[in-house]
Amino acid sequence: MQGHGVEQNDVEAVEYIKAAEQGDAAAQSNLGFMYERGRGVEQSDIEAVKWYTKAAEQGVAAAQFNLGLMYTQGRGVEQSDVEAVKWYTKAAEQGHASDVEAVKWYTKAVEQGHAAAQFNLGMMYEQGRGVEQSDVEAVKWYTKAAEQGVAAAQFNLGLMYKQGQGVEQSVGEAVKWTTKAAEQWHAVAQFNLGVMYERGRGVEQSDAEAVKWYTKTAEQGYAEAQFNLGLMYERGRGVEQSDAEAAKWYTKAAEQGVAVSQSNLGLMYMQGHGVEQSDVEAVKWYTKAVEQGHAAAQFNLGMMYEQGRGVEQSDVEAVKWYTKAAEQGVAAAQFNLGLMYERGQGVEQSDAEAVKWYTKAAEQGYAAAQSNLGFVYCEGRGVEQSNVEAVKWFIKAAEQGSAVAQSNLGFMYTHGHGVEQSVGEAVKWYTKAAEQEVAVAQFCLGGMYAGGHGVEQSDVEAVKWYTKAAEQRYAEAQSKIGLMYMQGHGVEQSDVEAVKWYTKAAEQGYAAAQSNLGFMYERGRGVEQSDAEAVKWYTKAAEQGVAAAQFNLGLMYER
Repeated sequence: MQGHGVEQNDVEAVEYIKAAEQGDAAAQSNLGFMYERGRGVEQSDIEAVKWYTKAAEQGVAAAQFNLGLMYTQGRGVEQSDVEAVKWYTKAAEQGHASDVEAVKWYTKAVEQGHAAAQFNLGMMYEQGRGVEQSDVEAVKWYTKAAEQGVAAAQFNLGLMYKQGQGVEQSVGEAVKWTTKAAEQWHAVAQFNLGVMYERGRGVEQSDAEAVKWYTKTAEQGYAEAQFNLGLMYERGRGVEQSDAEAAKWYTKAAEQGVAVSQSNLGLMYMQGHGVEQSDVEAVKWYTKAVEQGHAAAQFNLGMMYEQGRGVEQSDVEAVKWYTKAAEQGVAAAQFNLGLMYERGQGVEQSDAEAVKWYTKAAEQGYAAAQSNLGFVYCEGRGVEQSNVEAVKWFIKAAEQGSAVAQSNLGFMYTHGHGVEQSVGEAVKWYTKAAEQEVAVAQFCLGGMYAGGHGVEQSDVEAVKWYTKAAEQRYAEAQSKIGLMYMQGHGVEQSDVEAVKWYTKAAEQGYAAAQSNLGFMYERGRGVEQSDAEAVKWYTKAAEQGVAAAQFNLGLMYER
């Protein structure tokens, strides 16, 4: 076996001595080599060991390897395989010693029960470095080192049991050895143990224990644990809910480059949860996450651009980021991208592209996309018109609680479009949508009660639902409720209330209400009589083709 050094002219020895004495690591290594070989200085193993040691302690791999040789051979120092393995290991970790040489010396050391060498030899077998790969041998040596308390060996042994690698799979043994390593503050072991408790794998599920172990490793700076701990605080699992603590740990992980933590932190800033609300900070963290290809952050960044929050508004940029997220399968991004194509917002308008992206989101169960997809099938926009397909998608969305889909489904059942006509089903779906404050559904439900379609006729219920829709400025409902007051159906008759609601609808351009309002002014019902106002409103209605208004307007002019 030969040492490694740099050949130098003997006359340069004095220069090495000066540099070495000033702490130059390379000079110390070379000076050790010169003493070992007697080059330019009197040969001295003791001096060689002295200078190799100084250089080795500064991390010079060649010096570490040569110092290992000196310990192996007992030259200039008392022979010690333990020390030899120690220095070979340091050199090997820098890629200096060959794997075969490393295995040789690890083997020699393990024969004397050297724990670190047992662990290192286990790794060599697991990785097939310098020996034929063998998980069985790896487990053997990890076990010996683990039993001597080597935390890294305990951790690796736990992994081998967890995966059934070189040993019969055993979750119990995996937990046992992972726990031993974790108790010695092995950061990854603590993290893995936290995951085991969070998911109840091999141990009784316990969020509190998960938080305990996540905290230990997070405090050691382990980024993934910092993120998980943030999640536990945000969700109040195993610990009192705290957005402030969540933001604290998300920040620590985000600063270490954990993309999902950067994305979550962006959301915290966007919503002002646990931190002072800041769109600028939200965009900052979303941007860091998208640079790593994080899909949720791409979607959120798209929203920031679409809404002009924290950045200059740009539909083009919004489409760019929605597209990236959509291509990674984010249903919400696929839906939003569909909307952008449907509206021609930031991209050339295309019903076909809108349908494409609505379909992708709908197939993932995204209710809003299912509802919109039903609508485009109903209208035949970007696809061949099909009421059957429309009903199919309306049902999927409606069953998930989509109020718009429920309302549309009520319409399809009312008219028997794409489904067998059923006023009972129509009432069912209108009711669900109406209870979610969909104005058109409230109006339609009022009509069902007024006509006794699918329900027992009730003017009182009709007025109730017409009023709810009218209060949402639904013009047709405002006109209807005006008529109910005018006729005293379901409410106490009141021309004043009738005029009030006719006016609201008429001012929105609703023709029937304009005609009725003209009538109220002509007759002075609920309002001071005024032919001028009557003519004004009859004219508006007549111009929209209301025959009664046209007739009444003709009579006014005759007079």
